[in-house]
Amino acid sequence: MADAKPSTAPRPAHADPHPMANPGYGKRSAPDQRPRAAGDFTHLPPREAAIASYLDRLPDGTDISVKTLAKHLPYGQCALRTALNRLQVAGHLRRGREHVRGTGSSHWITRTWFSRTARDDTWWAAFTRGDVPDAQREPPQHPTRSRAFILLAALGRTAPPLSLSEADCAALAPDAARWFERGATEAELLHALTAGLPPVIHRPAALVRSRLTSKLPPEPTPRAALRVLECGTCGAPGRAEALPGGTCGPCRGEPGPGRGVPLRPDAVRAHATAVRAATACPPRH
Repeated sequence: MADAKPSTAPRPAHADPHPMANPGYGKRSAPDQRPRAAGDFTHLPPREAAIASYLDRLPDGTDISVKTLAKHLPYGQCALRTALNRLQVAGHLRRGREHVRGTGSSHWITRTWFSRTARDDTWWAAFTRGDVPDAQREPPQHPTRSRAFILLAALGRTAPPLSLSEADCAALAPDAARWFERGATEAELLHALTAGLPPVIHRPAALVRSRLTSKLPPEPTPRAALRVLECGTCGAPGRAEALPGGTCGPCRGEPGPGRGVPLRPDAVRAHATAVRAATACPPRH
């Protein structure tokens, strides 16, 4: 008998709530997403859009395995597996492992990251390196003023002798921005500019420029990878650059590295003789 088509009716009010995964596992929301809106998933086919909307509303830590989703959505496991792979290709989902910080061990935990905002492969690659902020960025209150400009404009509140004009702030902002690019916090930058000031300051802009350049922190050392992505089809781990759309080359149908042609016995013996001669070890009899 043919399978009945799944019902798209909403779940009854008395349905069991979606279960949580084991502590440390389950869904993880990707950072830096846009606020939720009605048209978040209109670019997806209806089934994928419905599943993505459901996942988006689940709290972090919920169990979003195919087996569990099939108990709470009107789709079978095969359909869900296909839909999740399509969400992965669309940039809404990635699977992988993440290193647990602060444990003093090399323990890695399996993760499934979901992003309401579709991300390209470049963004996911940066995410695996930890180059994406962990909190949603608020829209700038004044789009024409950078973070560096605002700090310099408020410098006089912390140290009145260092009050700067608007022109001074605009000229010095690029130098101050380099501090943030190198990982400095606002508190660190303020301390560098205001600590140990001379009793009299005749040219505050010149002093600020001097400190911005002479005390500039070094380039940060590259951070080790925090996350490793996995192929959504076969689960093979790999660099994000090698998993476009979250799928490895073999699962996309690309030929893998070919195996070398076996050497003939006489060639093997010739190689062995050359190795023995190079290492000055006489052959055994």
